[in-house]
Amino acid sequence: MKASALFHHQRFFTATRIPRTNLRCRTATSTVIMSLQENAPSIAVVGVTGAVGREFLSVLSDRGFPYRSIKMLASKRSAGKRLTFEDNEYDVEELTADSFDGVDIALFSAGGSISKKFGPIAVDRGSIVVDNSSAFRMDEDVPLVIPEVNPDAMAHIRLGNGKGALIANPNCSTIICLMAATPLHRRAKNVAVVATSMDVYLLFADCGQAQVVRMVVSTYQAASGAGAAAMEELELQTREVLEGKQPTCNIFKQQYAFNLFSHNAPVLPNGYNEEEMKLVKETRKIWSDKNVKVTATCIRVPVMRAHAESVNLQFEKPLDEVRAVSNLMILTQQSRVVSKVMKSSAAEILLHASFLLKKLHQFLVTVKIESADKAREILKNAPGVVVIDERQSNRFPTPLEVSNKNDVAVGRIRRDVSQDGNYGLDIFVCGDQIRKGAALNAIQIAEMLL
Repeated sequence: MKASALFHHQRFFTATRIPRTNLRCRTATSTVIMSLQENAPSIAVVGVTGAVGREFLSVLSDRGFPYRSIKMLASKRSAGKRLTFEDNEYDVEELTADSFDGVDIALFSAGGSISKKFGPIAVDRGSIVVDNSSAFRMDEDVPLVIPEVNPDAMAHIRLGNGKGALIANPNCSTIICLMAATPLHRRAKNVAVVATSMDVYLLFADCGQAQVVRMVVSTYQAASGAGAAAMEELELQTREVLEGKQPTCNIFKQQYAFNLFSHNAPVLPNGYNEEEMKLVKETRKIWSDKNVKVTATCIRVPVMRAHAESVNLQFEKPLDEVRAVSNLMILTQQSRVVSKVMKSSAAEILLHASFLLKKLHQFLVTVKIESADKAREILKNAPGVVVIDERQSNRFPTPLEVSNKNDVAVGRIRRDVSQDGNYGLDIFVCGDQIRKGAALNAIQIAEMLL
């Protein structure tokens, strides 16, 4: 891929400084409307000549990310190449221990071994490293972040105090899956307002999560997940097979064009491959739930750059059921009851509460909503998600449709008929592996530092 063809969506911005106080208040999905700035952070892109490294530059430009300087870093083999970024020419520099002097934010996508070697060096030099490899994802001291899902995990990290830090970008299949699954995992309950003729009680329902207790994922992963060389080989193989030639198999060691096969990650003693276990472990860390049950089967398919995933969710409580009042709390030291009680003793307050609980139990209302409709409503309001679920026209998400797009698309939203009581849901998810599955997520993390 030529550098000139890479930046076809460049934007140019005036040098208007947005106050830092406003920057701190941005949501995870907002865009920074400025680019080259004297007072902005300095950036380094490690692995800039790779597929994700190039996409880093594209997303930085598309979103007008503010920077005062940018370093293009790669291996010795790539050093000396010239890249054009926002009408400026840059020399690709060889990555060394001295590359991070004066660098505020370092975006890494050069493989786990490079991250393990140079990530800590960059941190020691005061850089905040956003790493796209698996090197630090399961380190308990390193936040694993999807900005729309768990931004609080990196709340303690600040730019500009001279302290370096590591932030891990989750695996692409995990990001795409959890962008759709998390809004369903976290649907909230209602708050009930109860009144009597004498007093007013604001009795809060227990606002716990309708959490997912089990998730089954089957992924259909694109060539881009294996890098630019894999994408080139898929294109080459397609031409060779159509011409009746023996396909060139350097990356996957078997024919990829017009074929699919189990993900090429090493298979572990438990029978799962590393890609599948990444999804299991990363989901538990991001959701802060060691008990959620996750299983995955990862398949490589001959698609260029967007992953698709079939996701089955099992909920602790039916998704289609909304209780008007549930688990009401009475006034104790641990409760969150807000009350207005005139001239009443503690005993009288408890008596009132007990009376209300008995009466309200008689009027407890359960509203039934079709689980797929409820899920569709939740997902339509989720940041970074677009719903494509047109049953009549049989139109649902496709990898081609989401390629080069920021949003994750969700469709085939339906109740799992194999489970009783509307406890299960099936969805189909597609997302651009290079963009939201890697580069965009990393840039969103960097934006949260501003």
